[in-house]
Amino acid sequence: MTDQTNSAGYGPGSAIRVLLADDEELIRHAIALILRHADGIDVVGAAANGAEAVRLATEHRPDVVLLDVRMPVLDGLAAVAPLIALDPAPQVVMLSTFGDEENVTRALQAGATGFLLKDGGPQELISAVRAAAAGDAVLSPGVTGVVIRRMLSGGTGSPDPRVAGLTDREREVLVMLGEGLSNLEIGTRLGIGVGTVKCHVGSILGKTGCSSRVQAALLAHQARLMA
Repeated sequence: MTDQTNSAGYGPGSAIRVLLADDEELIRHAIALILRHADGIDVVGAAANGAEAVRLATEHRPDVVLLDVRMPVLDGLAAVAPLIALDPAPQVVMLSTFGDEENVTRALQAGATGFLLKDGGPQELISAVRAAAAGDAVLSPGVTGVVIRRMLSGGTGSPDPRVAGLTDREREVLVMLGEGLSNLEIGTRLGIGVGTVKCHVGSILGKTGCSSRVQAALLAHQARLMA
């Protein structure tokens, strides 16, 4: 069964549109309750499995999808690809009780922009939704070490052909993605607007074949671009 939970008090287009998916009804209601009480966030729907999440995302076009890793019918990891294939594509943030390396790696490789552990507090969830909507990577502190290990072990020491077509400025931005900087932080460091940063990030993703800024950050380390 699908929960239709719409928050009140926000005009059309003025709020971050969020879709959540979790097979536990209590978790769905708890997350929706937290987000409905946050300024500027509108929960447009909730799903009990990945297939339902894809259907609702196609219908409601959310900005951010919060996706449980393990669900029946279609699990969260399998749902990432069809979700980010939508036009426009939502930012997908995975939710899980455990931050094991296999699930974190699979989620980020599939194109998720973040990975949150369910033991985080309400403010962490709200901040993550806002950061994801802004195009920034989102990682719980408990999984950051997993990503760092992945970065350090993924390099080959050889030139990576995926970065060969980048301009000098795009390489600068890619390195800053590897440092974990947000669009605002990148813009401040380079003296350019956030909109320009987003254009550079979009170009980097298109040229390298990365489907998220997290994948691009991993690429920066794998290609040995980091000092």
